[in-house]
Amino acid sequence: MDVLALLADGFATSLSPINLMIVLLGVTAGLFIGAMPGLGSVNGVAIVLPLTFIVPPSSAIILLAAIYYGAMYGGAVSSILLGIPGASTAVATTFDGRPMAQQGKAGLALIAAAVASFIGGTISVILFTLFAAPLADLALKFGPAEEFALVLLAFTTFVGLGGDDKLKTVVMICLGLVLSTVGLDLISGQPRLIFGDIPGFYSGISFLVLAIGVYGIGEILYTIETSKTAPQVTPARITFKELGYGIKRMGRIWKTMTFGSVMGFFVGMLPAAGATPASLMAYGIAKQTSRSPETFGKGNIEGVAAPETANNAASTGSLLPMLTLGIPGSPTTALLLGGMVMWGLVPGPMLFIEQPDFVWGLISSLYTANFAAVAINIALIPLFVWALRMPFTVLCAIVMVLCIVGGFAPSQKMHDVWLIAGFGVAGYLLRKADYPLAPLVLALVLGPLMEKSFRQTLIAEQGNVLAFIERPLSGAFIAIAVLFFVLPFVRYLRKGSRRSIVTAE
Repeated sequence: MDVLALLADGFATSLSPINLMIVLLGVTAGLFIGAMPGLGSVNGVAIVLPLTFIVPPSSAIILLAAIYYGAMYGGAVSSILLGIPGASTAVATTFDGRPMAQQGKAGLALIAAAVASFIGGTISVILFTLFAAPLADLALKFGPAEEFALVLLAFTTFVGLGGDDKLKTVVMICLGLVLSTVGLDLISGQPRLIFGDIPGFYSGISFLVLAIGVYGIGEILYTIETSKTAPQVTPARITFKELGYGIKRMGRIWKTMTFGSVMGFFVGMLPAAGATPASLMAYGIAKQTSRSPETFGKGNIEGVAAPETANNAASTGSLLPMLTLGIPGSPTTALLLGGMVMWGLVPGPMLFIEQPDFVWGLISSLYTANFAAVAINIALIPLFVWALRMPFTVLCAIVMVLCIVGGFAPSQKMHDVWLIAGFGVAGYLLRKADYPLAPLVLALVLGPLMEKSFRQTLIAEQGNVLAFIERPLSGAFIAIAVLFFVLPFVRYLRKGSRRSIVTAE
């Protein structure tokens, strides 16, 4: 009852006219920020953060949280319509969202992403409200060993993303891990793999540069070569009937969305984990548990729903360690943490006691932002789908410009533009050789976290490798990772044995 009373007081704060207007403004801005390749929630929050001093702290964090929420919704738009993930959290959505758009189901894919995001956000906010204190205690038990085991668990789900050729998937994971080591060593600060002392490599290889290269430029080159005539995208219209049909379709996969939401929330609340491994793990598990896993990557609606529920749930979960422990759960919440410090607020358990209006106003605003995001997102779907009606020659040129601008804008270095061109050609060649690109990109994203947690554990344990399995939580994660890694091979052997039996008969 105390929770309900506090939540009611929070709604009195978040539903005030100024805060309600801020939520709508923040969600709309976040939706467009997330939909634009090269931006994302981190850039959006960073750009708006200096402007928050003109409003009270509670309104300021509500605005930033609304932008965060809207960006998580909008990330699916560019993934589905252009095949270019604007952020690492939306990579998994590309796998089935883009094929659905190419099949003339862009509207259905966007409806699925919006509804799944709403379900994930709603379930995670409810979990946040009910279990903030006990989950904060659990998060305290996670150290570097548990972080390494969690990332290893995420990598094992990659095996299910590479089709039937598991060896190619492992090769791409290894290549991504090698690329993630380019730059300065985490411990010694010595340069590694800088290719003849090229200054641009000192800062490493950005995920955005690789993703835009292999998914944007590479996809364009492959489409130009394989299409004898310019592909005509089927015009899509969104009506109330189609909206009802989409919601009905989503009702059939409620188990996938529920599991993705719960798992995404728990993964998101772990310090330094975030929405990227959550969305990847949700996609991999949805594929492995599906009755028709062969349809994933070809336009399966579950392949859109699973990562979208997980990444939106993780975005809420990542706020938990920030508020209760002062530990950011993602890069975006790190910016929110910095904002709170600038506003004179001290994150931690005492924040719930000393600033209850602030905390519960933020929690209640997440409910408001979630409803506003799904309504605005669905309302703007016709505008997004309209982009698909452009001739391919125009769309191709726009995508090329977006790729170049999106890669140049964050660092403002021509070095990244040349890297995008190189990765584009490499992505085109890998696509022709039927190598999966998803493990490459996601290994680059998670590689630094994996290396950092691995080396921290070995330093703390004086080189004892068994520390990873001696700790209960990390040992359990590693056991599950081994199971996920072996399971596809067991299925493959079973299929082979069945074929041999049929042949013998």
